[in-house]
Amino acid sequence: MKFPALSLRTKLILSFLIVIIIGGLLSLSFGSRLVKDTIIHEAQVKVKHDLSAAWMVFNEKLSDIKEVVSLTAAREGLHETIKNNDKDSILRNLNRVREENGLDILNLTDKNGIVVIRTREPDVRGDDQSRDEIVREALKNGEIAYPQIVPREELLKEGKDLADQAYMEFIDTPKAAPRPENKETSGMMLKAAATIRDENGTTLGILYGGILLNRNYYIVDRVKEIVYKGEKYKGRDKGTATIFQHDLRISTNVPNEKGERAIGTRVSREVNQAVLIEGQPWIDRAFVVNHWYITAYEPIKNINDEIIGILYVGMLERPYIDTTSRVMLTFTLMAFLFIVFLLVILYFATSRITNPLQKMVVATQEIAKGDLSHKVEVKSKDEIGYLADSFNQMTADLKTANQKLIEWGKTLEKKVEERTKELREMQEHLIQSEKLASLGKLAAGIAHEINNPLGGILIYSHLLLEDTSKKSPHYENLKKIVKETSRCKDIVRGLLEFARPKEPEMTLININDAVDRSLAIVEGQTIFQNITLDKTYSSDLPKIVADESQLQQVFMNIIINAAEAMDGKGKLSLRTSMNTDRTHIEIKISDTGHGIKEEDKKRLFEPFFSTKEVGKGTGLGLAISYSIIQKHQGTIEVESQEGKGSAFTIKLPVTRKSKDGQ
Repeated sequence: MKFPALSLRTKLILSFLIVIIIGGLLSLSFGSRLVKDTIIHEAQVKVKHDLSAAWMVFNEKLSDIKEVVSLTAAREGLHETIKNNDKDSILRNLNRVREENGLDILNLTDKNGIVVIRTREPDVRGDDQSRDEIVREALKNGEIAYPQIVPREELLKEGKDLADQAYMEFIDTPKAAPRPENKETSGMMLKAAATIRDENGTTLGILYGGILLNRNYYIVDRVKEIVYKGEKYKGRDKGTATIFQHDLRISTNVPNEKGERAIGTRVSREVNQAVLIEGQPWIDRAFVVNHWYITAYEPIKNINDEIIGILYVGMLERPYIDTTSRVMLTFTLMAFLFIVFLLVILYFATSRITNPLQKMVVATQEIAKGDLSHKVEVKSKDEIGYLADSFNQMTADLKTANQKLIEWGKTLEKKVEERTKELREMQEHLIQSEKLASLGKLAAGIAHEINNPLGGILIYSHLLLEDTSKKSPHYENLKKIVKETSRCKDIVRGLLEFARPKEPEMTLININDAVDRSLAIVEGQTIFQNITLDKTYSSDLPKIVADESQLQQVFMNIIINAAEAMDGKGKLSLRTSMNTDRTHIEIKISDTGHGIKEEDKKRLFEPFFSTKEVGKGTGLGLAISYSIIQKHQGTIEVESQEGKGSAFTIKLPVTRKSKDGQ
């Protein structure tokens, strides 16, 4: 079967549609999982906090029982009646305390643990409670409170109604682990005991009391009230709490199918294994009676650290599943509307692509007929527009091919001439560089040769000046000869230092001392009399390996330049510090002088460049300083603002050893 040919517009729309649908399905798939995992994770975090609140209620009730028993045991009236052996008064007072505080039991033993008063069953007494873990611990440490499993025979001593309250037959529960028993006769009790001592510290007996948790719904209902505030979802309580005796629900507000409390049902096999056998908390979804819940379980332990039950809180999973479904349904509808909207946009967008291409098809047909002057009228600035421009340019190029060949010949000849000129200029530049290098060597040689004669001229002119009277007409001329000869001597010395700089003699030096010595040499000069000095030296600078005399030459040169830039009036600041990564020492010398012009900054370190008046400088000072700092593997940086001053920052590397190993 042969499919009909599809237009370019149809192909483009179908291609985009396939990409959008695949991307949408992938986004919905990953988004659904992400939303579900996020919502369920948040629910698990909440139920974990809810379990902490449940423990707070549980432990608060246990503390209340302990407080009642402890305060009662500490009453002086009780001590007196015990000493007087007034059993009727003891029974009456303890029975009142038990009823007022809602205790199921409140009994008194002698100092050996033999029951002397049983408030619920006054006629049943004389039994030994010293083997009871809580009573025994109270005999040792004064007072104690713990959950405890109480066997049926002990409950019967307190009354058949209490034993019947604890009795439960198992109800078949889906997913529960099998057990050989089908009923529970013992009960779980929150129990506290306290030693009764007189004012001399003599033990008079033990008072113990407690509340039976079987079919007692105070704690679980209190948890639901505090944590879940009675919230419902589709007629069902959203949050629930349960106390398990081993794996049996003995106190719960989880409803069964009839809407009653699911007393007698049991925990699931997975929770049984994790919490009761392995002793680990369980925070996950679990099947509770007949519904799925997001749950949190933790073991309840007795005084011997044995697991005797489980404390549970849980929230219906259905609200979170429904929330996830609603979110994803919303996303799906939005994605569908988005696809429809994109298809409409694609229909009009593809028209802007296909219409220019159709014009180009017509143009190619015209050109194929020999009409090279035909142009494609496309004004778009995209790739199709560029293609149309290229197409039009191609036809224009075909018409002017011979003209271009001639022009290229002329252009090639011109380029050859330009390249020949460039090579000639490069050759001249190379010759000039060689001349300058030779001139530098010649200048250094001449400087060396004229240095001695200049020295002689300077010495003899000084002698003549000293022997000539100041009133002589030759005195001023001799003075000028001495001055200009000294200047020539300085230029020669600077030229020699620049042409053949002395290798530094490296030793360990203190940079603060070097800066101070440099300043001490020059600050006595007249130009420094009206200059304010501001010295800030860092005290934790390490010693560095350097030639102190050469660095002093650099510091003195910059300090004198700064003083001259201020015309002998202003503020000179000297600062030393470490850089942030402690690899270099920085010496900053700043002034408040006239500053340096922007065009002069680039030439500051060139030989013979000077901004001073003629006769006041050789132009070699900063060039020599720059050469010295380079030999020390350092740098000099200049910051200046015309009219506000300049700052020279010298950076020297920190090293550990000098050449002599110091």
